[in-house]
Amino acid sequence: MKFVQIIDYKTARFDDVNALMDRWVEQTQGKRTTGHAVTGKDRSDSSHYVDIVEFPSYEEAMKNSHLPETDKMFQEMVALCDGMPSFTDLDVVREEQLNAATARRFFHEIAAGGNLDAIGEVFADDYIDHDVANEEDTEVGKQVIRRDLSMWRDAFDFTFELDRQVTQGDDVVTLWTWSGRHKAEFRGIPATGEQCTITGTTIFRFEDGKIKEGWWHMDLMRLMRQLGAL
Repeated sequence: MKFVQIIDYKTARFDDVNALMDRWVEQTQGKRTTGHAVTGKDRSDSSHYVDIVEFPSYEEAMKNSHLPETDKMFQEMVALCDGMPSFTDLDVVREEQLNAATARRFFHEIAAGGNLDAIGEVFADDYIDHDVANEEDTEVGKQVIRRDLSMWRDAFDFTFELDRQVTQGDDVVTLWTWSGRHKAEFRGIPATGEQCTITGTTIFRFEDGKIKEGWWHMDLMRLMRQLGAL
């Protein structure tokens, strides 16, 4: 379960606090596992700040807090604050917008960007894939995503345009436009160099912050026509 920590503090030296946080980020590179972080300033009190920090889990948050760099940073932060900062620990029980952001991360960073190592951060180990374009309509395991993405990335240089995204409960629906240049063999069709465009819809169901199930619908017939196969 994802975990969020809220840090509430007052300071007249926010620039120094900000610089301290930048140093901590640099010093803990490769060690920390913090996710998204936001700092807000109180509109009615310019000395009042709130940090909202996301972690994959409570256990990961504790690992971060036990880093020697974190302990040193906290002591220096206290010296810059007016009084002791307060901490509120939250288990995330609903996260529609975070799920939407994770879905966008899949399309932009993983699929189009090629960061396949991030698949484990986004998809559950027992992910269930439904894709009418595959031989097996239903397959299980996040390795399915790596296999399919590798096939598409080997055959095309492509990007995704996310035209619309709708969230409801644990589901994120994304309507997308895919554009790619055919650079290598794809489903028995030799490279044509054609610039192709298709549209599609993907539904991701999330569980504990990761994609547990996916449904894929795309206009493959249009792609085949553009490749000259039909």
